[in-house]
Amino acid sequence: MGNLLWLQYIPKIVDVKNKLKSIVWITTAQMEFSLIPIQRTWDLKIIDGALSFTMHSTALLDFRSFARKQNPFRTNKDTFIRQFWQEVFDCVFLDTTMSDVEENICNGKENLESLPGTLFEMDMTGHSYSIYNAVHVIAHALHALSSRNTERPMLGRVGRKIHSQDFWKFHYFLRNVAFNNGAGEPISFDQNGIVATGFDILNLVAFPNNSFLHIKVGNVDHSASPDKIFTINDELITWHSWFNQVVPISVCSDSCYPGSRKKVKEGEPFCCYDCQICPEGMVSTKKDRNECSRCEDKFYPNKKHNFCIPKSISFLTYKEPLGISLACLAHYFSLTTVLVLGTFIRHHDTPIVVANNRDLTYTLLIALLLCFLSALLFIGKPGKFTCLLRQTTFGVVFSVAVSSVLAKTITVVLAFMATKPGSKMRKWVGKKLTNCIIVSCSLIQAGICTLWLIFAPPFPDVDMFSITEEIILKCNEGSVTMFYCVLGYMGFLALVSFTTAFLARKLPDSFNEAKFITFSMLVFCSVWLSFVPAYLSSKGKYMVAVEIFSILTSSAGLLSCIFFPKCYIIVFRPDLNNREQLMRKKD
Repeated sequence: MGNLLWLQYIPKIVDVKNKLKSIVWITTAQMEFSLIPIQRTWDLKIIDGALSFTMHSTALLDFRSFARKQNPFRTNKDTFIRQFWQEVFDCVFLDTTMSDVEENICNGKENLESLPGTLFEMDMTGHSYSIYNAVHVIAHALHALSSRNTERPMLGRVGRKIHSQDFWKFHYFLRNVAFNNGAGEPISFDQNGIVATGFDILNLVAFPNNSFLHIKVGNVDHSASPDKIFTINDELITWHSWFNQVVPISVCSDSCYPGSRKKVKEGEPFCCYDCQICPEGMVSTKKDRNECSRCEDKFYPNKKHNFCIPKSISFLTYKEPLGISLACLAHYFSLTTVLVLGTFIRHHDTPIVVANNRDLTYTLLIALLLCFLSALLFIGKPGKFTCLLRQTTFGVVFSVAVSSVLAKTITVVLAFMATKPGSKMRKWVGKKLTNCIIVSCSLIQAGICTLWLIFAPPFPDVDMFSITEEIILKCNEGSVTMFYCVLGYMGFLALVSFTTAFLARKLPDSFNEAKFITFSMLVFCSVWLSFVPAYLSSKGKYMVAVEIFSILTSSAGLLSCIFFPKCYIIVFRPDLNNREQLMRKKD
């Protein structure tokens, strides 16, 4: 074992500035960093930044307490303590043979904790810790051997004579010792008979007052996996001020900083390269990377492409302005529909309500109410149940609404045809035809939705890639073909209704709803024709918002164009709501 004594002579025999500049001392576990008293004033700058492999140790509270109690005035019989006390505190003890002493007198008030670490450390050193563990290992092995030896207790023969076979027994128990020491650390031997403790790697930092500090910067653990046997954190190391070396850089290119990669220049040495910014979606987190890498699925690159940021989870919620606005619109139109329905029910015996097929009007208003409410299924976190109901409910309810409009249009046409003398159309005018139109048209859409749910039902899904910064929670339609079949059938019904109403628009005004239906279906078809490109060009929650907006707008178009003129007459112009006005022919 060596100490700093020989290391301190090196500056006296070599040119420090020229020979030792940029040198870092790396010492083994046998090196003891302690000074003898005559080295108290020596400069410790030479060990600044040194790295030391030391025996692993852990602070023991009982050792500090024991060290504080050491005092030669309390233990007069311990000559070692007296000699140590005089050397480290630079004092002498008074005795009967020395009466005239000019040196410092030891008075017992000296404190070991005031000594610098180079002379005395209050914590147990690595070597002392090893001795401490060794004593406990021997004690545990002897205890185990004595407990198993039933013929002659081992402890009874300690100090006399131990036979050779006892050594073999002792060796067996020694290899199998396993316990927790006073610091709570497990002590045991591996298959090679080596204590599984390893080494600590310490960085020594010297200060101008000739004190120094141990900083643990790594460790060596031979029992760990191969990639973790040796670990060191260079960011914790404080280097000597002389040590100015850096990693060599190429003579013709600077380092490529994080966020870029090296691109070799053709026809030039390998050390010459250009720094190229990482492409979209890729990052480099360290200097001089040859290639950029992609972030994990749940992360995305920052603008500088030098680290990955966690993606935020995105779906249309009631907690954001867009979701709140659409929900408020849905509730507003639902309430308006209820008021219109209430108005018609209250005035159900008036000519204007009766003349335009009262039951068909109620069916259409209830269907429109459900259309507005179905939009709420699209707001909120997608779940298994809501994904199954979203598109199918929307498709069936809208088919009922458009079928009702078609039935009203056909009813208007048949009503005028039946008024002609000798017309055979009177037998078709009535509830049976309208009910047949609504039920048959709605059943076809319900059949399409049923096949959709059976063979390829919608389900909750996660989209990681459509938007770079977001993880989109959405409903996967299961079958895009079935989704567009639902839209296509609804568009077919709307086109038939529009065509029929357009052809009947010139019938007399009194009975005629065809003009209002024509305009309402024009609005309806315009909304859904613009929906397809808008839907396909949107991403994430905005795709859902486009569909909700289309549902609300098209439904509101039907409600306002067909029913608001009638509500105006019922509420504000009751004088027009009489049979004479309805029977008046157009000039």
